[in-house]
Amino acid sequence: MPFYHTVGRIPRKRHIVFRSPSGALYAEQLMGNKGFVGPAALLYHIHPPTTIKAVKRLRDIVWEKDPDRSLRHRHFRTAGIAAGGSPTLDRIPLLFNRDAALLFVAPDRQDEHWYRNAEGDEVVYVSEGSGVLESQFGDLPYREGDYVVIHRGILHRFRMDPVPHKLLVIESRGYIRTPTRYRNEFGQMMEGAPFSERDIRRPMELKTFDERGDFQLVIKQYDGLNEVILDHHPCDVVGWDGFYYPWALSIHDFEPIVGRIHQPPPVHQTFQGDGFVVCSFCPRPYDFDPEAIPAPYNHSNVDSDEVLYYASSEFMSRKGIEYGSITLHPDGIPHGPHPGRAEASIGAPRTDELAVMVDTFRPLHVAKEALPIEDREYVRSWLEQGEGFIPPTS
Repeated sequence: MPFYHTVGRIPRKRHIVFRSPSGALYAEQLMGNKGFVGPAALLYHIHPPTTIKAVKRLRDIVWEKDPDRSLRHRHFRTAGIAAGGSPTLDRIPLLFNRDAALLFVAPDRQDEHWYRNAEGDEVVYVSEGSGVLESQFGDLPYREGDYVVIHRGILHRFRMDPVPHKLLVIESRGYIRTPTRYRNEFGQMMEGAPFSERDIRRPMELKTFDERGDFQLVIKQYDGLNEVILDHHPCDVVGWDGFYYPWALSIHDFEPIVGRIHQPPPVHQTFQGDGFVVCSFCPRPYDFDPEAIPAPYNHSNVDSDEVLYYASSEFMSRKGIEYGSITLHPDGIPHGPHPGRAEASIGAPRTDELAVMVDTFRPLHVAKEALPIEDREYVRSWLEQGEGFIPPTS
């Protein structure tokens, strides 16, 4: 999990008098997870964060499930999703359950509003694009290949560079954290973990705005989007400290764990959520025993659904996928390498694959919005000649 960090000016102790040069008392705000016992930060505002001028409901968010619940492997091509819209308001739901959701957006419009997800944490994988995540905690630059972690309740805005963007958004009802087994009893990342605190990027530059006016916040809460108008610029923080802030980790800074014989998927784990995990498949040397089969063996996802987002067009065990493909391998059906892939992997020196995997421990629903981009032939792609397949019935 992120470690203690501070930016800007803060008083010598918590909850004591802290005044501006004009003598006004700064407004202290605690922001944290799990009330007063989880990771938290203390922020010091020029203006109280409670001065709201107006509120209204903008729209409901209703994710409809695909009514066809026949059990099968599924493949979706995000290249079929039209580019356009806001990075926060125009996300297309693809897969979801009560713990997590996967959404996709290829935005081309800057947000003028500020955004806060009050229903869950977000991990935004930047498949394409670069820019700065602006927040009350300061500026956090992002670039292609980054996981940008934005915890619940953090007000922010994407300031996108003028380049194409493609964002895979993983929403989590629970707190996103580094895997427990990577940390010692004191919370420090251990030797042998595939990344360390040096790889975690934090906001380092704090910009403070003392401006009055009407400032629009869009807050996701109560299964919908709500508008709140503040009477001052929300980024009026002069300093903060704590453990609760947005942070970034590049998939290119994940150091793959390899072995003489094939390593199982948990070695690729990057994040831990409540009811799911996130893994990173990165370029790496293959297994080096002369008899090793580098391609993964057939396996059954007993009690979990497996989702892969292919961040490149190469993946050692798959055929028929492309950059931007998403595959769903649900609990109940074994899956494994496509025909010829295991044999082809023997003796190969390395792979240049890049993929994000999400494994959930409750079944995932396919959103109706994903149906137009589905490759319905994927389920039969393990057949050598594609013969003998019976199409699914609704």
